[in-house]
Amino acid sequence: MFQRILLAVDPSAAPARTLETVAALAKGFDSVVHVLHIEPTLLSATSMVTVEEDGDAQRVLQEAVDALLSVGVRAEGELLGEAGTEIPTAISAVAARLGSDLLVLSPHHHGILSAWLNPGVSNAVSRSARIPVLLVPDIRER
Repeated sequence: MFQRILLAVDPSAAPARTLETVAALAKGFDSVVHVLHIEPTLLSATSMVTVEEDGDAQRVLQEAVDALLSVGVRAEGELLGEAGTEIPTAISAVAARLGSDLLVLSPHHHGILSAWLNPGVSNAVSRSARIPVLLVPDIRER
């Protein structure tokens, strides 16, 4: 059913619960997991500034890939620096390029006002996705 799973991780790294869920699905369906991390950037008047420290983006990605590999899941990773592109758009583009049939995200809980003003990546992706989206909340955020 799900042969190509796309797991999008953010700078906070993938919570253990998300990795456990993806690993169980991947093992059950004999899937390949493509872990995606998009290095966040800010555009200033004169330049593009990376939000994460040097090496942090690669570390976030590699930790997720290594966690999946360590439990016997076929996994690969991709790091993108998407200046000028909205992160939800970039995630959807990677899912389409890979022919993913499931997209997994770990949403972050925002206050009511914050969520209304800035709905977040997981909300934007789930509303525009052309494939099933699984949101695995981090229970520590409650």
